Amino acid sequence: MSSQTFLLDGKETAFVTGQMILEAARAAGTLIPTLCYLKGETPTGACRVCLVEVAGARSLVAACSTPVTAGMEVRTDSERVLKTRKLIIELLLASGTHDCLVCEKNGDCRLQDLAYACGIQTMKFTPRNAGYPVENENPFIVRDFSRCILCGRCVQACNEVVVNRAISFGYRGSASKIVTGGDRPYHESECVFCGQCVEVCPVGALTEKKARWTGRPWETEKIRTTCPYCGVGCQQWLHVKDGRIGKVTAVEDAEPNQGRLCVKGRFGYDFIYSEERLKTPLIREGEGFREASWDEALDLVAAKFKEIIQKDGPDAIAGVSCARSLNEDSYQMQKFFRAVIGTNNIDHCART
Repeated sequence: MSSQTFLLDGKETAFVTGQMILEAARAAGTLIPTLCYLKGETPTGACRVCLVEVAGARSLVAACSTPVTAGMEVRTDSERVLKTRKLIIELLLASGTHDCLVCEKNGDCRLQDLAYACGIQTMKFTPRNAGYPVENENPFIVRDFSRCILCGRCVQACNEVVVNRAISFGYRGSASKIVTGGDRPYHESECVFCGQCVEVCPVGALTEKKARWTGRPWETEKIRTTCPYCGVGCQQWLHVKDGRIGKVTAVEDAEPNQGRLCVKGRFGYDFIYSEERLKTPLIREGEGFREASWDEALDLVAAKFKEIIQKDGPDAIAGVSCARSLNEDSYQMQKFFRAVIGTNNIDHCART
């Protein structure tokens, strides 16, 4: 056996120095279930669902936070592992209110998937009431503490992935909960509503408020697109039902955003369906506006530019470009003002 292999369920498996058992197993095609693991971030071993059996260890170990060593013998599917894993899932199901029939995450819940995989048919333990009311005062995120399993993924996402540091663990024992500074509602805290906490939540504790009642996961079609708000080019999934967007999520492992979105990219899609949205150019006539074609509107703008230049000179015109537009668009705009209009009065909005 070489120095860079270990035994995984009896099969010699290669690994990279520094890899955890969970990562090495996934690379080899063996999926060890987990609820707290967040790819690329510091492992916490919080949920204990990923427990595996390691030869020589006194107890089962968390695969997400145990590094692989040469010659290590790991069992991911032994009777002891499967029995313990099922017990942990049963305890998590009893940790709060996990009624799938009325949960927005029904069909997209990792805890639900694991309970099904373990063949859990009845509640072994009496469910506990979290004792904290649902928070939905803000316009974007619903926080249902009764469904929270305290896996810590949202805390890691906020503190390590997007580095907003808006939430953390609060209180102790059975009173534990995820809190903002001073345990205030989201809209009164330092939260910037990027929604990364919602993105990584494996259960129904955090859900998109605007997505409620817009369609179950199996009813929607996922369409990949590029966020239109700026020039970064973040990759998105549009969750569409009957031709209407119900919610937006980030594409994991896609460049350049790597599963992250800002508040506009994730929640700013309502304007598509606004009754006040302009769908054609408007030209002012008297006290009102009339619809016009693009050719007519652009000809009017060009004529006005020529009129101003002829009367007051090119420096009477200035242009402001969006600092987050594509580099190519900004280049074209400054080139247009300098080479065509004949002025250097060109700026961008980052300084204002």
